[in-house]
Amino acid sequence: MIEIPRDVAGFAESAAPADVVRRQYLASARGDLAALRSTLADDVEWTEMAGFPLAGTYRTPKGVTANVMERLAAEWENWTAHDDLYVVDGENVVVLARYTAVHKATGRPLAVRVAHHFVVRGGRIVRFEQFTDTALVRDATTP
Repeated sequence: MIEIPRDVAGFAESAAPADVVRRQYLASARGDLAALRSTLADDVEWTEMAGFPLAGTYRTPKGVTANVMERLAAEWENWTAHDDLYVVDGENVVVLARYTAVHKATGRPLAVRVAHHFVVRGGRIVRFEQFTDTALVRDATTP
């Protein structure tokens, strides 16, 4: 996992791709949708993997938070994306992470590894793609 610089003000303003992505994870963990939207470009393309319950591509910051983050909060208890390792190559940031949660309808826990690919330009996320074991997610949601 990357470390947040001691200069917190600098981190909050940094356009460095890894810093932008890290702010997105921190905002998500706090449930701060306004802060999360501020990390997204107006023309963002956010793709949830085929087979995932929220599969599809969402556009605009409000579209992403309404169709992904708000739905996850409605369907899961304590949905968290734990960002474990960052690999950065220019504007590309790949994060190896984990999702943990409990499905509200089934009471089944979820613990699954994921990879997220972000493209960051001009200090905003312009593209996101998720990779995960959708069978484990489906198992948690199936009674």
